Amino acid sequence: MKIQITNGMFMAIIISMVYPKAVGVTQGIIAREVGGDMWIATLFGIAIAGLVMYLTISLIKRLPEKNLFDHSEVLFGKWISRVVSFLVFIFFVGAYGQMMITFSFHLKDYFLPDAPVVVFVIVPMIVGYFAVYQGLEVIGRISLIGLFAIAFFNVILLIGSLSNFSVSALLPVMRNGFLESVAASRHHFVDWAMATLMAAMILPYVKEKQKWSKTGRTSVMYGGLFIIIWPILQIGVLTPQLAGQFIVSCMLLARSAEIGLFIHRYEMIMVIFYSIPLLIQIMMGIMCASISAAHSFGIKDIRPVLLPVTFILGGFSYWVIFDHIRAMDLLTYYWPSIAIPIAIGLPVIIIIIGFFMKKKLQQHDSTASQ
Repeated sequence: MKIQITNGMFMAIIISMVYPKAVGVTQGIIAREVGGDMWIATLFGIAIAGLVMYLTISLIKRLPEKNLFDHSEVLFGKWISRVVSFLVFIFFVGAYGQMMITFSFHLKDYFLPDAPVVVFVIVPMIVGYFAVYQGLEVIGRISLIGLFAIAFFNVILLIGSLSNFSVSALLPVMRNGFLESVAASRHHFVDWAMATLMAAMILPYVKEKQKWSKTGRTSVMYGGLFIIIWPILQIGVLTPQLAGQFIVSCMLLARSAEIGLFIHRYEMIMVIFYSIPLLIQIMMGIMCASISAAHSFGIKDIRPVLLPVTFILGGFSYWVIFDHIRAMDLLTYYWPSIAIPIAIGLPVIIIIIGFFMKKKLQQHDSTASQ
């Protein structure tokens, strides 16, 4: 029986794939670049993500039973499709590194400073490997819990922060200019890039393909709503100057939140809910890297490559997170230049070439249906 997940699970996976880093370390990077326009840059990033998600889903809907690599194989042949899958594998190696930056910097720097770095590499490797081995349906069910955790996390943050919020801190709007805000949005779009490429790989396993486009739009809309709250609160509560001084600026916002007179340091409670979507993000990073690696070697089942891929991801993430400066340089200067061309370029190129090769796609579709 073919593995299938519901559209609701698919939406929950998308949001969980984006949310942890988007509110964890991305906002501090944007604040250092455009200051008070960080929320506007985030909005631009969400808008671009919505367009790319639409293009990606439109691409997969041409041959709904096939993922991104299968589409490239139909159009270009087996060897070109393996090159495409290898590029996507490189993408998810880098993406896993930024997931682990988010994971380790939150937990080690703020909660377990004396724990060795290797602990924060091995634990998510084990959890992610076990979840991926169990299959996409299991991750889909967990993601529904993750979606609840995200919603609850945002609610308690709002309750604890609104009393200290100053609307005047959001003004003036566009203080750095339109183009600067658009350019800074690349840092947030990189978060969505993981979700768009992930969607191109698992969409054939999502039920009711007639609802794919609506689910994609809804995912970007709700995910963007959950995320945009954070830069607005960071400006109104912390000021962008203060947010930009911290690698994990969301923890500073969580520590400043207050509920009543007797509940203090309740970021300890909040991090529990934050960790659930963060682990889902790590699970999907391992799964997508394994799918890419398996296709690169012409293997249908990901289980033979799952363990070596997990070790590759773990080794790279250890090298990245061992040095804070190296990690932030990668996120700020190098990773957007690598990730954006892959995340946007591959779907756009395949869509354009597929437009001029409609007969080949239709012929393959009719042959497959017979």
